[in-house]
Amino acid sequence: MELSANLIKELREKTGAGVMDCKKALSETQGDFEKAVKLLHERGAAQAAKKAARVASEGSIGSYIHAGGKLGVLVEINCESDFVAKTADFQTLIKEIAMQIAAANPRCVKREDLSPEIIAQERQIYVAQAAGKPEAVVTKIVEGKLEKFFRDACLMEQSWIRDPNRTIADLLGENVGKLGEKIEIRRFVRFQLGEGAASAGGDGAQA
Repeated sequence: MELSANLIKELREKTGAGVMDCKKALSETQGDFEKAVKLLHERGAAQAAKKAARVASEGSIGSYIHAGGKLGVLVEINCESDFVAKTADFQTLIKEIAMQIAAANPRCVKREDLSPEIIAQERQIYVAQAAGKPEAVVTKIVEGKLEKFFRDACLMEQSWIRDPNRTIADLLGENVGKLGEKIEIRRFVRFQLGEGAASAGGDGAQA
């Protein structure tokens, strides 16, 4: 089937995939835009999974300063080669991730980074909130609230601030497909002016 240049362009802007990948996805879905988006997301995730065992020892540290210097983020994102680390696409990704951290304030990169103690505390809170209901209902409520907690607390599971229909894991997978290397967010730190000052006796010193 003949595909319009505008449709291909729109799909590229939506997913970040290459021209040929967009053409192939649209052809395979008979020009259905939403199905093509889903297909490209799935392929991005598949490519990320294939490359997961590789070593990503290169990369770059990016920063983002917001609100007139009152909020700042440092983030380290790794890839496999210095060449990819210097590309405009990789640098754009770093900026997007730093902005996401500034806006959404995640606790960690992925759920495996959360301590068992934190998860146990959250579980206890949800169990207490569901007290009095049948055990099967309590279990369902608790697991549902835990999943929501993970989506809020873990960067990889958060909805991307630019497109709530895509997660940060989706965004990373799309860039793996585009750049052809393993890419992973290693760590980040988020600073907010005055954060923790009150608990340190009001003199601005950190405990």
